[in-house]
Amino acid sequence: MRKIKKTIVIMFMMALTAFVLCGCDNTEMQVAQNNDAQEDKLTIGMSFDSFVIERWQRDRDIFVQAAKELGAEVNVQNANGEVEEQKQQIEYFIKKKVDVIVIVCIDSDALSDTIKSAHEAGIKVIAYDRLINNADIDLYISFDNEMVGTLMAQSLVDNGISGGRVLMVGGSPADNNVSLVENAFEKVMKDNNVQIADRTHCDGWRAELASDYIYSHRTLVADCDAVMCGNDNVASQVVSALAVQRLAGKILVTGQDADLEACQRIVEGTQIMTVYKPVEKLAHRAAECAVAMARGQEISGEGVGVINNGKKDLPYVKLEPVMVTKDNMDEVIIDSGFHSEEEVYLNIKQD
Repeated sequence: MRKIKKTIVIMFMMALTAFVLCGCDNTEMQVAQNNDAQEDKLTIGMSFDSFVIERWQRDRDIFVQAAKELGAEVNVQNANGEVEEQKQQIEYFIKKKVDVIVIVCIDSDALSDTIKSAHEAGIKVIAYDRLINNADIDLYISFDNEMVGTLMAQSLVDNGISGGRVLMVGGSPADNNVSLVENAFEKVMKDNNVQIADRTHCDGWRAELASDYIYSHRTLVADCDAVMCGNDNVASQVVSALAVQRLAGKILVTGQDADLEACQRIVEGTQIMTVYKPVEKLAHRAAECAVAMARGQEISGEGVGVINNGKKDLPYVKLEPVMVTKDNMDEVIIDSGFHSEEEVYLNIKQD
């Protein structure tokens, strides 16, 4: 009887030992799998100029979600309009060994050395919406900014500006897109004998500088037929200043980005147009490109071309913008779900 009990105990201990060892093997295997998963996880660093401009918040949210669906995590940083802060953020991404860095730059000419450091660390760099000059970036993705300027100008021509006078209130001169937009705008104005009465810029895209200019140049402004604004945020300040002078709705005002307040002004009659840039499409495409680059894949598909940034020829994914007026507001903005009908027509009584 004792021998039987002893045999049972020995067998039990052997079974228990095997179970423990098996459990250890499974645990070790699970840990190894988790480590592999961590190593395979793609990480994208994304540095924004700031979130003062309404559309950047939308770009951020769509990009992050799209990247997540493609298997990548996004570390978003806000530079608050400070170039040195943006440089530090890029250096932080380098230390974190992210796979790709996506940059909405503050100054198109200030990041070449920092981007060089990223490349030396084997990290790909994408210029998002704003071209980064004289830097070894791997991709530029944006809208056709020259077309933006052309659409702004054409809207003025369609509203009878030919032979008239226009004031240009642009965005930050450090933003490469600003010159692209303005050069295209001026070409159309020249072709239609429109005089550029004056031009000014809002450093750092600080829209309040636009209203300051309008207030301090009342006589000049009153003698103009239109004001070309760098974006809708600038246009909001311009229209407010014009309203004080009882000129809102009398002087033509243009903008871009299709901000909600701009769309409201268009249906109210104090701004004649904006340029809708489908940021959902841009952000999705950028996320796809970032993940593809992280995996060593070629960038292909819609709108892929080449642009030179002063350093080299590089791939350029260029999407088309759309002019938005009172006539196509419902079709372009509301039907697409960019803004709701209730929001756009909030301040006016609909028929």
